This record gives sequence, C-alpha cells and structure tokens, in this order.
Amino acid sequence: MIATLEVALGLPWPETVDRSAPIRLGDLPVDRCGMVVGDAVALDAWRGINDESADGLADVFYWGLYEDDAYARFGGERTAQYGVDGPHGWLDLPLAEAAARETELTAWCDRLHGKGLMVAVEGHTDYHRFRRAGWHHPLRVGAIEVGGCQVLGIEWDQGDHSTRHRGERDAGQVYPVTIEADEAGGTVMRWTIPPYDSADEDW
Repeated sequence: MIATLEVALGLPWPETVDRSAPIRLGDLPVDRCGMVVGDAVALDAWRGINDESADGLADVFYWGLYEDDAYARFGGERTAQYGVDGPHGWLDLPLAEAAARETELTAWCDRLHGKGLMVAVEGHTDYHRFRRAGWHHPLRVGAIEVGGCQVLGIEWDQGDHSTRHRGERDAGQVYPVTIEADEAGGTVMRWTIPPYDSADEDW
C-alpha cells in the first residue's frame, strides 16, 4: 500500500514562501486503472490504451490452460515481474510480426483445443510502457519519458482497488496533492494516502 508518493520537481523552494506550510494543488482519486503524474506537456502527448504504438513495436503474451503446450510448440520467454512469473511471450516485435504470432497461436488453439489459451498483443503505447517500466517494482511504479518529460505511472492492483478502497472519486476515495519543501530546500510534490488498516473493513 502506498502511503506517500513523492516526486522531486528539480526546483528550489522559493525563499519568499513559508517552508512550513504545504501548498495544496487539489486531490487525486485512487483508480483501478492506474495513475499518471507528469507535466502538462507530457500528458498532452500521452498515448493511451487505444492509441497506436509510439515506435511501431509490440509485445505478445499468452497464458491459460494450454500455455505449456503452446510453449512447447512456439517457445517464448517468461516475462519476469516482481514477485511472480509473468506469462510467456515475446517483447519488442514489429507490429506485423506481433499480429502474425497472435494469429498463429489463436489458430493453433482453435484447431486443437477450441479454447483455453489467451493471447494479447500490447502495442508500445505510453500506457503499456509505464506498466512495463513498473514490472520489477514492488509497488508497480515506473517512470518513462513522454514528450521530452519524465512521467510517473502507477499501476494499481485490482484487489487493492476493489477490496481496500471501494473505488475512485464516486466513493469519496480522493487524497490531497501538495507542493512542499524538502529537507534540502528543494520542491517536491506529494500525494498522501492514509495507511491501510484491515480493521476498517466492513464485511
């Protein structure tokens, strides 16, 4: 559970502004779809889930009941992620090759099994790139460059969303975002979420 997200802005704290009083910018909801924090220029250039690949490449993943059979036939490396073995697949394929792999896997499964194998092609949108950047982080946090700016992405675990937070702005799950001075005199942005307490759950 994230209690505080802190991002150094690379700027000195203004000498004329009180260091002891955080400046509130607003609030952000806890969202099961993830969170992106970045400069407006970067967010304006952001390529979301349904946008085209930024570099003409894609990743292909497959999993399910017949994953082992598919691996014996087609190969593909495990996409290792923090604490788990991710699905088999291939990274950084040209889009046409990725589509061909998907077609081949799906046709093989349909011919032999009918169902039992899921295949996904993930184009290199910024959304996918930030998720991939967080694969090896325990909090699923990753930073990428978009529009010449660093953007921080957080991928929420679905269980964290549905079980602990009860869901987004409509449920009142919003928390303050502030600009504050750090101990070295720099400026940081903080997003603070109250610590999770299982005793608060109402089952």
